[in-house]
Amino acid sequence: MTAKIIAILGSTGSIGRSTVEIVKSAPDQFQIDLLVAGSNATELAEQIRTFKPKVAGLSDRSKFEALCGQLGVAINSGVFEGTRLIGGDDEIVAAVKESQASIVVAAVVGMAGLAGVVAALESGKDVALANKESLVVAGALVVDLAKKHGVSLLPVDSEHSAIFQCLRGVPSEDIDSVVLTASGGPFLKTPFSQFRSITPEQAVKHPKWNMGAKISVDSSTLMNKALEVIEAKWLFNLEAERIEVVVHPQSIIHSMVRLTDGGLLAQLSVPDMKGPIAYALTFPDKRLKGVIPRLDFNQLSGLSFEPVDHQRFPSVRLAIECLNGSTGAAAVFNTANEVAVSRFLGHEVGYLDIFRIVEGALERFGSSDYINLGDLNNLCREVAEWSRQMTRSA
Repeated sequence: MTAKIIAILGSTGSIGRSTVEIVKSAPDQFQIDLLVAGSNATELAEQIRTFKPKVAGLSDRSKFEALCGQLGVAINSGVFEGTRLIGGDDEIVAAVKESQASIVVAAVVGMAGLAGVVAALESGKDVALANKESLVVAGALVVDLAKKHGVSLLPVDSEHSAIFQCLRGVPSEDIDSVVLTASGGPFLKTPFSQFRSITPEQAVKHPKWNMGAKISVDSSTLMNKALEVIEAKWLFNLEAERIEVVVHPQSIIHSMVRLTDGGLLAQLSVPDMKGPIAYALTFPDKRLKGVIPRLDFNQLSGLSFEPVDHQRFPSVRLAIECLNGSTGAAAVFNTANEVAVSRFLGHEVGYLDIFRIVEGALERFGSSDYINLGDLNNLCREVAEWSRQMTRSA
């Protein structure tokens, strides 16, 4: 059996680390060709020593010297035991295009991950998509690129992976809607009167998942679920009214498909991101064995569900409005949220300011349209600058 060659963008983040663990557990099935991290030179250096990819690098060019130092090589050499070291976004995009990988794990958080996704698709590679922002801000362009080059977008988010798995073998005419489940985050039962005093340290403590800071804050505000609503539209070609969200605190049912006859298909497992990652890496071949612990029904005290409280968490409502609005609305939504969350994590604005800034950006820029990536980038820059101005006045 020939090992599948993979590239990992965002190898030192939570999804990247889980992918690395899967590769370690099945060395005969996977070979890493390219490793890319953001700025974590120490961890990337350790990954390079372990996997010896052809190319590895950091998107933060200023950390390139630190990476070379970790590996004990001269900066002007840029080679460690056969691995070519690179730095900066331009070199990384070129490396993605040149890679021999058949599938690229896109796990870079935020709008920064779009360039790598586009490069992978343009060079005819399947994408295991953990960077939801690529579809949120540029869904039509990304889907068109995948179709043009005959490659697949394979969801890695647990919710979209669950839907993807449930839909296998189901005729499109039998699908009524999809149901995304949300854990509700750490503030599901917190009185709204206390939201103003929520700190970044509290917001990053997710009750179920061990994730990066930005994604954890998004989960606490349900912005993450809102982004997943937009992502679902593009992954499964669905109108807004066919995408439901329900709060399910136990995070055992990862999402469902509602059928036209009234039945439901659901995917259940213990909360562990290695499951959807491994499914994307092996698709359409047989699954890996023993990737995650078996679900023990004897340990379940019960499964509960409740509707989203749109007054406390307006995120999902805003996302649905974006789907029914202009082509640029979702990009405005995402960009304003990225800026607001960054400022919140830096203790520069309060928790409720995240919603205020996003809603304000949509009011100002929500009717914007774009045709190509140049237009999109210009729109995002304008929204980001406006959002930064709003955070300064918060």
